[in-house]
Amino acid sequence: MEINRLFDYLTMQIQDNPDAPFLSNKITQADASSFWKTYSYAETHKIVNQVSQLFLNAGLNRGDKIAIISNNRPEWNFVDLASQQLGIINVPMYPTISEDDYAFIFQDADIQYAFVGDASILEKVQPLKERISSLKEIITFDAISGTTNFWDAINQIQSIDENAIHTRQAVVDGQDTVTIIYTSGTTGIPKGVMLTHMNIVSNLTSVGMVLPFMKNKKSLSFLPLCHSFERTVFYAYLMFGIHIHYAESLDTIGENLKEVQPYCFSTVPRVLEKVYEKIIAKGSALTGLKKNLFFWSIKIGNQYQIGKPQSAIYQVKLAIARKLVFSKWQEALGSHVKFIVTGAAAMQPRLITLFTAAGIQVIEGYGLTETSPVLTVNGIDETQRCPGTIGMPIPGVEIRLGDDGEIIARGPNIMKGYYNRQDLTDQVIDQDGWFYTGDIGTWVDYNGHRFLKITDRKKELFKTAGGKYIAPQAIENKMKESRYIEQIIVVGGDDRKYIAALIVPSFTQLQAWANDNQIPFSNHASLINHPEIINLIQKSVDKLNLHFGKWEQIKKFKLLDEEWTIDGGQLTPTLKLKRKNIEAQYNDVIHQLFVD
Repeated sequence: MEINRLFDYLTMQIQDNPDAPFLSNKITQADASSFWKTYSYAETHKIVNQVSQLFLNAGLNRGDKIAIISNNRPEWNFVDLASQQLGIINVPMYPTISEDDYAFIFQDADIQYAFVGDASILEKVQPLKERISSLKEIITFDAISGTTNFWDAINQIQSIDENAIHTRQAVVDGQDTVTIIYTSGTTGIPKGVMLTHMNIVSNLTSVGMVLPFMKNKKSLSFLPLCHSFERTVFYAYLMFGIHIHYAESLDTIGENLKEVQPYCFSTVPRVLEKVYEKIIAKGSALTGLKKNLFFWSIKIGNQYQIGKPQSAIYQVKLAIARKLVFSKWQEALGSHVKFIVTGAAAMQPRLITLFTAAGIQVIEGYGLTETSPVLTVNGIDETQRCPGTIGMPIPGVEIRLGDDGEIIARGPNIMKGYYNRQDLTDQVIDQDGWFYTGDIGTWVDYNGHRFLKITDRKKELFKTAGGKYIAPQAIENKMKESRYIEQIIVVGGDDRKYIAALIVPSFTQLQAWANDNQIPFSNHASLINHPEIINLIQKSVDKLNLHFGKWEQIKKFKLLDEEWTIDGGQLTPTLKLKRKNIEAQYNDVIHQLFVD
């Protein structure tokens, strides 16, 4: 069937695969036992129609807006698909933002109904009933006293007016706005990105030509559905008939991977970096022959060349490493992972190489909320993959670089515009339909293909007192190649003669090194203030500084004893640095780095 609206994918699965499992989430019972609750496509379709009837009974019309604020769970998808088939616009939001952020978005988008996951979210949203005139009701997925519960509401519906639903479906057009996603951004007021059905459908069609999604396979989902990356991944799973399992939480990902044994999943680099750190920590704790074998395997993995022919001797060594060591890595990810898609931030090339050597295919891509989101992706075939790049343009998308290196894109996946902000839309989309991403990039030729590489954000470039431009992201990404550096922000500019950095070290790696070298410590603060630890980080910085010109080298740094987090205000929900927040929080520390 021809697809030009997102809910058509569910109709397709109802026709082809009605009883196949589609959505699963973990249910914990009163006795603390748990089980996976699974919904087939037919069961999903029934619930979606019940929710649509709820919307009809509430008098919601085409173009009206509802909000979803919840962690990943099937109810999220039921509400999303139900709103789509009636032409209602879904405005998803992160569960982690503030009441004031919610108030701005609710007011800007004229939200009429809000679906929230649990009591902690309800606590921030409940006061909006007094502040936002458009907000009529808040419905909760969890059963919470004094609130309207999602399941109670739909179970009270006596009959479904299927003719009314079909009539509303028929007038929904592929060019209609299906969602408004407010970008959290690293600075400024959130902007509502309007995406149409066809924006996302075109993106799914293109990505489906590049990545080997397969029917009736299993996936694990844990990135927020309110973000465009995981949202589009969800629709890809729906399109290909993949059984989705929602992880219980970020803390249970390892356990859930072993339970579900997924064929694929999407992630951000930070999650894979954490996996790697735990693996290295376990390897460091080994003794004797086992420890030697572990680090010999790491050495072999680091020598791997993606997409290049390997010598016969190397292939034998790699086979031994995979059999004795890397097989344990695969088991930790469920044993059946065919590929992992990563985005939202740069992943260290050495880790992509190492995971690939271990037989785990990590596919890095790139895009923005405004591009639905995928613009480029590395191929599953190693000859069409280049570590350190964001891949090649997907079919149907054009990419060119501006005179200053800005990445500019055009295609059917480019957003309709910013809601209520034509002025901001005109700043990023020109008359010929080219979208200006704000990212700086360059082309890399590798294995007969041309790959795109991001070098920095245009707005994050700054000049030293000597007039030299600094691209902080490139330096930060390089420094994170050290296993002892977990998070870093490069600072400088204005009248400063050099650049410096704030560094959050990998405490897992530092503690292991300290134990091996009989260095006493009682907490993170005592660890980072030990002269030998400072010297260890200095050696890493000095080694990686050699990859840059003298004006780009980090001259001073300060170690911090607390990791930057979303809740702490230093990271966006997609784990990007909120530079202004960090610089304001550590203003005194940064000032001292530039005192001669």
